[in-house]
Amino acid sequence: MTPTLAYLDHNATTPLHPSARDAMCAAFERCGNASSIHAEGRAARAMIEAARAEIAGLVGVGSRDVVFTSGGTEALNLVLTPHWQAAGGGSHPFDRLLAGAGEHSAVLAGHRFPVDRVALVPLTPDGRLDLDALDSALAQESGRRVLLALQLANNETGVIQPVAEAAERIHAAGGFLLCDAVQGAGKIACDIQALGADALVLSAHKFGGPQGVGAVCFRSGVPHIADVLLRGGGQERGLRAGTENIAGIVGMAAAFRAAEARRRDDATKHALWRDRLEAAISAIEPRSVFFGTAAPRLPNTTFFAVPWLEAQVLLMVLDIEGVSVSTGSACSSGKVKRSHVLAAMGVEDEPARGAIRASLGWTSRPEDCETFGRAFEKAIRTIAARRGRSEVPQGRVLARSELDV
Repeated sequence: MTPTLAYLDHNATTPLHPSARDAMCAAFERCGNASSIHAEGRAARAMIEAARAEIAGLVGVGSRDVVFTSGGTEALNLVLTPHWQAAGGGSHPFDRLLAGAGEHSAVLAGHRFPVDRVALVPLTPDGRLDLDALDSALAQESGRRVLLALQLANNETGVIQPVAEAAERIHAAGGFLLCDAVQGAGKIACDIQALGADALVLSAHKFGGPQGVGAVCFRSGVPHIADVLLRGGGQERGLRAGTENIAGIVGMAAAFRAAEARRRDDATKHALWRDRLEAAISAIEPRSVFFGTAAPRLPNTTFFAVPWLEAQVLLMVLDIEGVSVSTGSACSSGKVKRSHVLAAMGVEDEPARGAIRASLGWTSRPEDCETFGRAFEKAIRTIAARRGRSEVPQGRVLARSELDV
């Protein structure tokens, strides 16, 4: 198997950061159940609460308002229920779920609302939530309690969503906004107060933490979930039963702290490298199309297509060359399917079939971008030659000097 020479799939998962690894190793050395009252149990509880306070501070909530889960998917499934109760007790249900049409499948398939009480809010052609359509949807729901699920940034296009503007509209209508910040956390600012969100979801492995741990962060004073997913010993304020994953939790906090410390510097580097990657792709194959470029995007993400080339073909050739990227959307079996995000943006079938995502992260180097350029050029020429496409132009691969910051 060809060794990986350039890992450009950080939006799928990011390698474990050394600070997270160190924190986890220290936790593995300790023995104790955080629900026990003896010394070992109290030490375990102290590690969890220190991590909880760290994450709470980074997103602008109180420590008590952070609930740990097994990841972003569980966190979203937990929140996306119509069954809530007011802080002082009493029923406080939601009548309707609105979700952006480009949301992650964990939102689109993971909610617990009856199907006839769910509606999708369309995207604009640039990939952002259509706020005019949201206004219309809220007008139709007048008198009903609405929960809106909206990403901070789309996992495929990297397009940053108008969360604060949507929150203002939802709150004016008496509703609740859940922000899926899984893809944005560690890359752009993720303050719940500035976003205006009522709940915010995180997943550790997207910013250098371990897989299998995440969190829901609630704004103070929001209603309480009455229909929890996991029942048992009452851990996590009764919202998520089960013995806590101490090593995962402390690793998550350490990784988030490290990601926030380097976030601005990484954003500058990654935006420059991404823009030059896109320039190289265009030079090698001028017919390439890029999605979401008219909107604000995550600095690390490019989502593009060669219209005459299927995504899985290009993906396999790049993989052979040691470059790891991904298609826009893949199911658990690894089969490629058309991106529902591009469909929501109105992208036609031909370019959508070729959609490839490259995403940078904390381990990325200028050499990775250089390697990608060479592999992409070789892939285009090899595939074009086999198909008799002699019209593919002679491109130019980026030099290392052009990628240095």
